[in-house]
Amino acid sequence: MNPHAATSGGVADPAADASAERRCGNCGAALQGLHCHACGQPARSLVRHFRSVVGDFVDTVFNVDGRLLRTLGPLLLRPGFLSLEYLAGRRVRYVSPVRLFVFISLLAFLAGRLNIEPEVAGTAVDPPAATADFSQAASVDAVLAQRERALREFDARRFALDAPGVAVGLAGARAAIEQAAQARIDALRTAGGADTAAANDANGVATAAPVAGRHRDTPLEIRLGQGVWHSRDNPLQLAWLPEAANAQLNLWLQRGVDNLLELRGDRSARQRLGEYVLELLPQTLFVLLPVFALLLKLAYAFRRRLYMEHLIVALHSHAFLSLAVLLLALLGLLHAALAPGFARDGTSALSIALAAWMPLYLLLMQKRVYREGWGSTLLKYALLGTAYTALIGAGVVVTLLIGLVAM
Repeated sequence: MNPHAATSGGVADPAADASAERRCGNCGAALQGLHCHACGQPARSLVRHFRSVVGDFVDTVFNVDGRLLRTLGPLLLRPGFLSLEYLAGRRVRYVSPVRLFVFISLLAFLAGRLNIEPEVAGTAVDPPAATADFSQAASVDAVLAQRERALREFDARRFALDAPGVAVGLAGARAAIEQAAQARIDALRTAGGADTAAANDANGVATAAPVAGRHRDTPLEIRLGQGVWHSRDNPLQLAWLPEAANAQLNLWLQRGVDNLLELRGDRSARQRLGEYVLELLPQTLFVLLPVFALLLKLAYAFRRRLYMEHLIVALHSHAFLSLAVLLLALLGLLHAALAPGFARDGTSALSIALAAWMPLYLLLMQKRVYREGWGSTLLKYALLGTAYTALIGAGVVVTLLIGLVAM
């Protein structure tokens, strides 16, 4: 029988005899599955019903099928289970570690962005105007008391600090309260002279001149050698860099200084910086993930495990953290949408429980995967946590610097 008799223009005819031997359209080899074993070409082409193509696309990109449901439960509730299953060779029933981490981390950052945007816009974390407006305070004591009330109210309303990028917006909002209070104290000190200075001293407020860089019109000075850095008059010159690279470095430095000055007086600029940081944080985590795997390799150097085994553990641990952050962000959105009451208190309790589960999960995962005693596990857990926290801090600083230059 002609193997191509049931085709029309190279497209399989659904009405063709099902008993006919299926052959690869590329090399003619008999097909035994969804791909040709001889040349690797898929048995199914794109020339078919559109809903089938869309289904394949979703399955390929997001892996949304039974494996996802079988993966998310253990990922959240069974520390180390997925890593042990993967290392034991039972892989096909679960979503691959790389795809799992990429998919959940992207969802987490999107949810974190939704969580931070209303706060940056002033609808969730900004204190009421009457609380944050210090212009009517007639004394330093009144400013300090009003500032404390504003900060207490702010701290009571803040939520989901662990969501990606949320801490950036919260820090900016809290700093705005403190800066507004300090600006009023400075004005009272200037107007009141010695009496105001004495009141400041009594309340623990510095009476020295305002710190450079606090106000928008105060120049930001960077000491360089014997003088102050200037992009043209006294630029930064590194001998081991070519002239063009030094010129670009000074251009970036000038842009960062200009943006830093703008941040102090422009709320929208702080919002733009937060958006840049949110955009760069996923890349930062992707860079730090293999570094964390290297730290695991060093911590368990005598276990004779391959680096890729540690990378699997790192992928699953980061996927869990991303899932926890995603749930915290969703709980934060739900908390903001609910009216005060039992349901809203329940979201707060769930968030606290989830935040407490995160470090405990990582400890149990490390214990179950590497199978060492509790003393050794706790010591290595503390060392790994300290080292990785320092790396994350450095990564956030670098991300902020890149955001200052890029915004």
